Amino acid sequence: MQIDVLIVGQGLCGTHLSWQLMNEGKKFVVIDDGASDSSSKVAAGIINPVTGRRYATTWMVEEVLDFSKTTYTAFGKYLAADLIFSKSVIDFFPTPQMRNSFVDRVSENDTYLHAYPDQNSFNPYFNYDFGCGEISPAFIVHVQTMLSLWRKKLEELKGLREEKFIAEDLHIEKDGIRYGDITAEKIIFCDGAASANNPWFSLLPFSPNKGEALIIECNDLPSDHIFKRGTLLTPLAQPNTFWVGANYSWEYEDNHPSSVFYDATTELLNNWLKLPYKVIDHKAAIRPATVERRPFVGFHPLYPAVGILNGMGSKGTSLAPFFANQMVQHLVHGLPITPETDVHRFQRILSK
Repeated sequence: MQIDVLIVGQGLCGTHLSWQLMNEGKKFVVIDDGASDSSSKVAAGIINPVTGRRYATTWMVEEVLDFSKTTYTAFGKYLAADLIFSKSVIDFFPTPQMRNSFVDRVSENDTYLHAYPDQNSFNPYFNYDFGCGEISPAFIVHVQTMLSLWRKKLEELKGLREEKFIAEDLHIEKDGIRYGDITAEKIIFCDGAASANNPWFSLLPFSPNKGEALIIECNDLPSDHIFKRGTLLTPLAQPNTFWVGANYSWEYEDNHPSSVFYDATTELLNNWLKLPYKVIDHKAAIRPATVERRPFVGFHPLYPAVGILNGMGSKGTSLAPFFANQMVQHLVHGLPITPETDVHRFQRILSK
């Protein structure tokens, strides 16, 4: 089989890359083993323009926010499903100092931070002593719906190989690559944390971390906002279900859910949430984060047929469509990749 691009992984990056390649009329195949514990399948799908305790504006938010909204809207139209929803973040201040910090940022005419007009409107649902603020615009993407529907399309298009990728079976040739019966001009790794052990990209400064989340059922809790207080409580596609998380653990023994997270998160919910709830699932995954907190995008300096689109970390929902597009535009039209993300910035390391 002769194709243009072989893609390894069908998470957020592999899904956006393959869809945008299709829009450019390119032939591709996606290899993915369907593992249920990939970071994309555990993600809440939040696009938040603000990050951290200091309410800093997220990196590249001006470019990424509008692009993400447009892309998910178009992708949803193709898949005949609504994928992206506007949901502001209601941030409950845990201390007076955090409230004051928020108010100071609002007074600076911050684009995304807003005073919330009715400070008592969430009293029926939550315990909170120091008020709340609003972060807007923010969005939720139904990532699991998108991944599932696109996988079905890939099967229809004969563009999916449901199997584990075997690095030893990849042969890099003068004018492309060969993998089993597949011959392609390029191979692009979108395989999440697995790329940290990839023979071609393992020298990149990955910093994988473990994240966990609870899925709860809670009747009567409004689903028109994302709620935040030490953790995020995010409405999911199924009515009355919410995603609660996530944490960041750089030291971990495995990728399984832990009792430590479960106990800490249920204690937080018991103190914060006034409504009864039931935990219906507990998930964990390893995120493909990087030391610099910048993605890895582009092609290997020694093996130009071998590329990577990875390292999106906790911002994958917003960054993946943007940099998948950059990768495709670079591949098809020769347009540049953002220097801060281009893997050629590690040319010396990758050339060892």
